[in-house]
Order: sequence, then structure tokens, then C-alpha cells
Amino acid sequence: MRDISTQHQQIYQALREQLISGQFTPGTNVNARSLSQTMDVGLMPMRGAITRLVGERALEVQRNGRFCVPALTRHRFDELMQARQQLEPLCAMRALPFMTAETLEEMEACDRRVNQSYQTGDAEAYMRENYHFHFTLYRSGASEVLLPLLESVWMQFGPFMRSVFTMDEKSDIVDKHQMALDAIRRDDAQALGIAIQADIADAVHLLKQTLGDAEPTTSGL
Repeated sequence: MRDISTQHQQIYQALREQLISGQFTPGTNVNARSLSQTMDVGLMPMRGAITRLVGERALEVQRNGRFCVPALTRHRFDELMQARQQLEPLCAMRALPFMTAETLEEMEACDRRVNQSYQTGDAEAYMRENYHFHFTLYRSGASEVLLPLLESVWMQFGPFMRSVFTMDEKSDIVDKHQMALDAIRRDDAQALGIAIQADIADAVHLLKQTLGDAEPTTSGL
């Protein structure tokens, strides 16, 4: 039983990472048997991990009983971005008193990899490193309530981001990650919150470039 529980957790974490980094696109069918064969794991713990992700709204059950990544809709995008706007600045500011030199160094390394992947057009690496940059900060606060909520939002946001985000058009947007790092060095919680919120606004701007007429209408950004 312990081995099955451990394997279930490992599979769950692997699927989470794949959702966050956009390896699944909206509307993609998720077949437990196929995934268990691909990952060389048991079918039972795979089904358990998928069921857990359904409960977290990262996956959904279709009428035919199959699992899939939720479809891309403007309304869903708006809600996810609004949730990010509310939760992330708060998580960042709560984490600031717990920041260490090692954590700051790790975030700086993440940001360098973010910039490198952006320049080379590696969308998967960009999303993975961007996630690690943000959550290295947020996890420093050790929130028992806000952090799980935010992780769920990012699992739902990842597939959407990957489906519409292209690296073909580079932007001259000011690097808000550097603004956040500077605020951390100054121990300025308000500036840190503003930098994180501005970073989210930049994400909406970049997404609008790819969406064209179907661009989302998130208010307040």
C-alpha cells in the first residue's frame, strides 16, 4: 500500500509539472492506460493521480467518461488571470520576511534561464523556469492556504498559456522579474507586490498579441 501511495504521489507531481509547463493543450484527451505505459507506471496509481487532478479542476470528465484538459474559453482565462492578480502579490509580500540569500540566488538563476529560453524560443523551458521563479518566492512564505490555491490556478493556466503563447514575436516589455528581485534586495514589500502584478499584466499583453480577434477581456489589467 505504501509503494502504491508513493507512486501515486510521484505520478501526480509529474502530471502537475506537465500541466504547468503546457505539455498538455486545452481539449487534449488524457488516457490513463496510454500515460501509464508511456511513464512505465501502474495503471491504478495513474488513475488515482488523474482523479485527484480532476478534483483540482486541472482536468475534467467528459460526457463519455473520458478525461481531458479543460477547453480554452475567454471566460476561463479571465477568471484565472484575476485569481493570479489577487493571490500572487499577496503570496509574494507574505514571503518577503522569510527570504534568504540562497533563495534570492536561486530566483536570479531562474530568471537568467527564463531570459535565455525566451530568446531561443523554447516555450516549454520558458514556462517551466517562469513557474520556478515565481514559486521559489511564494513557497518561502510557507502558506498553508494561499499556496495550494495558487498552485491549482497555475495548473489550469499552463495549458492555456502554451496553446496561445508563441515566441515568434519578441517584446520590449521591461523585465518585471528584475523589478521583483530589486524590491526583494531592498526589502520593499509594496514594490514587490507591484512588480508581481505588473508581471501578470505583461503576460496578458503577450497573450493578446497571439489571440488577435479572440483576445481575452480581463478587466483591471
